[in-house]
Amino acid sequence: MITIIAGTNRKDSNTKKVTEAYQQLLLHKNIDSKILKLEDVEVQQRNVAFVTMEKDFLLAAEKIIIVMPEYNGSFPGILKLMIDNTDVKNVWPGKKILLAGVSTGRAGNLRGMEHLTGVLLYLKANVHHNRLPISIVHTLLNKDGIVSDEVTIASINTQLDEFLLF
Repeated sequence: MITIIAGTNRKDSNTKKVTEAYQQLLLHKNIDSKILKLEDVEVQQRNVAFVTMEKDFLLAAEKIIIVMPEYNGSFPGILKLMIDNTDVKNVWPGKKILLAGVSTGRAGNLRGMEHLTGVLLYLKANVHHNRLPISIVHTLLNKDGIVSDEVTIASINTQLDEFLLF
């Protein structure tokens, strides 16, 4: 099972829309996945609900995909807080991680993916080399908020094919 983390707690975000595109493409490949929406999780303290989320979404996952927006030239603090409150000695070592950055600008959160890569490597996770920057994301969505840009879908598909072999 693959967990896809929507790396923001903002409601109705473009990040969540891209996360859903990843899930749909995995479904077409007959790969089981679950989406972890940080907007649905209280990550500020390690309580019973957090431990349950950790067990169901992070420890249970063979691999993790993190889709994250650019916040102030990096990745969201809510994502860092979630990582910090996990059982870092059991959740992250050896876990295979795929990253996608989302932004309305032209860099697709390259810096944020680089920052998060450093954190994940410190935690002994294995980060896949193909980190996908998704730029000007608002122009890639159709009127229903679905990723419809063929080049972006092809890039995500290539990234997923590589990650499945990783």
